[in-house]
Amino acid sequence: MGVGRVVIEADGGSRGNPGPAGYGAVVRDSASGEVLAERSEAIGVTTNNIAEYRGLIAGLEAAAELGAAEVEARMDSKLVVEQMCGRWQIKHPGLRPLAAQAAALVGRFGAVRFTWIPRERNKHADALANAAMDAAAGKAPREAARRAAPSAGEPAREVAAPDSAARVRAREVAARAATGRGGTDPATVKPSWEPRPSDSATRLILVRHGETEYTEQRRYSGRGDVPLSARGRAQVRATAERLAQLTPTAAAVVSSPLSRCTATAGAIAEALGDPPVRTRDDLIECDFGAWEGRTFAEVREGWPGELDAWLASTRIAPPDGESFTEVGLRVRRAVAALREAYPGETVVVVSHVSPIKLVLRDALAASDAFLHRLYLDAAGISVLDLWPDGGVAVRSVNDTAHL
Repeated sequence: MGVGRVVIEADGGSRGNPGPAGYGAVVRDSASGEVLAERSEAIGVTTNNIAEYRGLIAGLEAAAELGAAEVEARMDSKLVVEQMCGRWQIKHPGLRPLAAQAAALVGRFGAVRFTWIPRERNKHADALANAAMDAAAGKAPREAARRAAPSAGEPAREVAAPDSAARVRAREVAARAATGRGGTDPATVKPSWEPRPSDSATRLILVRHGETEYTEQRRYSGRGDVPLSARGRAQVRATAERLAQLTPTAAAVVSSPLSRCTATAGAIAEALGDPPVRTRDDLIECDFGAWEGRTFAEVREGWPGELDAWLASTRIAPPDGESFTEVGLRVRRAVAALREAYPGETVVVVSHVSPIKLVLRDALAASDAFLHRLYLDAAGISVLDLWPDGGVAVRSVNDTAHL
């Protein structure tokens, strides 16, 4: 029988970098804090980063052996946390197979979250790692390396999103680790004014679906399959005509599976000469949970505290819903897949407000405040180019000249 939710505290280090190295990992019950497993090992002469990855792997293996369903992995290594979240490139060839191994282990759990904590809040794993380093150096364990209970204090600061989507995200990390391909975060691409050839870019034409009754009534419209209204169908016809002028051909029209998007996608495909229409679940709207179908005023009245928290942080989900952080993870996955599947081609992407905003936020390397400052009209068009080296050019945002 599994143990449900657990917390992994992991650390590793070397005396000399490279030098005599070891790691430590502790698995705790997330509710009681009870120590369920400990792992530590001297691993010879190597670097701090390799030892840190070995500590994470040992903790994940122990959690899997315990039958854990959900995991929070806490480490004071920002490098490992950011690389496992796919935000930092894995440049060192020695770390790639370790990242791939850790990513494969992540796939064994129902949900995984990576959290950075300061070193002083990782004392137990640090002590285990120091004892292992002493063993690697042929020394008796130092007084400082005795096991230490974690100190109480402020909650750990999350730098990685709640990661119920981490199983798939981890496969992307593993793939990059195995192939040596780094991330393509636009914030990490070297700036340049040099013109880029447009025919080598994958062009994404982002289209928000036409209006529905919920749009007109200012209701939260997420996973509910609300059809286009009469006004929405007219908007879609105008959008299709506009796209036929903008791009004579498209390799595909890729759509959210909800009918307000597939109807929009079908009309666009017909205007563009019937390229294939494909649906992708990652492009579906945010799940607004208990707020689905309610007006903004009703949500403000019924859930004032929850609404304020949701507006303040992309990590917060509506009751029984999905956070924007989680939506962002799957949207990045969709963009990466389109970039890979359609190199140098044009693809029309029909989706919803939240996914399109998140794509544009990432493309512009903007902060989360961007989500509240950008307005997207129903049937509005945005265009961006994605180059193989990670370069991005946003060419237009919320074009509504056709409406």
